Amino acid sequence: MDQDLLAALDIGGTKIAGALVDGGGRVLLRARRPTPAREPGGAVMGAVAEVLGELRAAPQWPRVAAVGVGSAGPVDAGRGTVSPVNIPGWRDYPLVAGVRERVGDLPVTLVGDGVAITAAEHWQGAARGRDNVLCMVVSTGVGGGLVLGGRLHPGPTGNAGHIGHISVELDGEPCPCGARGCVEGLASGPNIARRALADGWRPGPDGAAGAAAVAAAARAGDPVATASFERAARALAASIAATAALVEIDLAVIGGGVAQAGEVLFAPLRRTLKEYATLSFVRRLEVVPAGTGTDAGLVGAAAACREALGRPV
Repeated sequence: MDQDLLAALDIGGTKIAGALVDGGGRVLLRARRPTPAREPGGAVMGAVAEVLGELRAAPQWPRVAAVGVGSAGPVDAGRGTVSPVNIPGWRDYPLVAGVRERVGDLPVTLVGDGVAITAAEHWQGAARGRDNVLCMVVSTGVGGGLVLGGRLHPGPTGNAGHIGHISVELDGEPCPCGARGCVEGLASGPNIARRALADGWRPGPDGAAGAAAVAAAARAGDPVATASFERAARALAASIAATAALVEIDLAVIGGGVAQAGEVLFAPLRRTLKEYATLSFVRRLEVVPAGTGTDAGLVGAAAACREALGRPV
C-alpha cells in the first residue's frame, strides 16, 4: 500500500490537535484533546498519546509516511525537545522521543508553531508560489516563520522567523522573554486591549474587553481604540521592514485572531510600513492577510514534514 498520507500534530496551550493529511493538503481525519497545561509534563504527553492513538486506530494509518509536529515554543528541533511558555510542565521536554514511542519507525519532524503556519501558507495559502516570505501569527502572542529561496527556512532549532521577540522599543517595557520592547508586548491581542484600557477605553454593555472588542470600537471611531491599533501596527511595520532589509522578503502574510480586525489593523500597518521600508529593495514589499483557516497548524505541520522528506511544497 502506498504511504501517501502524513500525520500531523498541532500542540498549543489550549488544545492538542491531530490529523491525517493527504498530498494535496486536505485533512481527512481529525482528533483533538484539551491541553492539561497546568498539569505535570507526563499528563500533557498523555493527551498527545490519546490523539495519536485515535489517529493510529484509523484504517488509513498504514498509508502514513511520516509525522509532522508543530508546537508552541521555543522548540529545539535538533534535540527533539520543547519548552512552551504556556505549558509549564514541559521544559526541555523530549517530545519527539515521546511521539516516536507511539508511531514506531516513522520519521518525525518538529517545528515551532509559527514555522508550521508559514509552511501552510506557502503550500496552500497567501504565500503560494512566492519565494521570499515572512508569515506572522498575531494572536495571544506573536510568532512567525520564513520562506527563503522558495523553501521553508526553520533554522537549526526550528524557530527561525520568531518575530514576536524582535525589540522595536529599545527602552520599552520588560518582556517575559527577558528583553525589552518586543513586538509581542505591543501588538499581541492582550496587549492591544491592555493599552486601550490603560488609556481610558471602556468596554461596551456586553463587557467584552479583548482585542476584538477594541477593534469593534476602533471601527466605530473610538479614538483610544484606534490609537491602540495604530501602536500595534507601527510595531508590526517596524519588525516587518527590519526583516525585509535583512533577508529581502517581498511579501508579509499576517494571520491570527488580531488580523481578523481587518482594515483597522491593515490600513495603519500598510501606511506605517512606508515609513520604515525605505530602502530601494524593500519598497515593493506587500502585506496581505493569511489565506489558510483554522486547520493551518495541522496543514503546516504536514507541510513541514513534506519538506523534510524532500517533497517541497
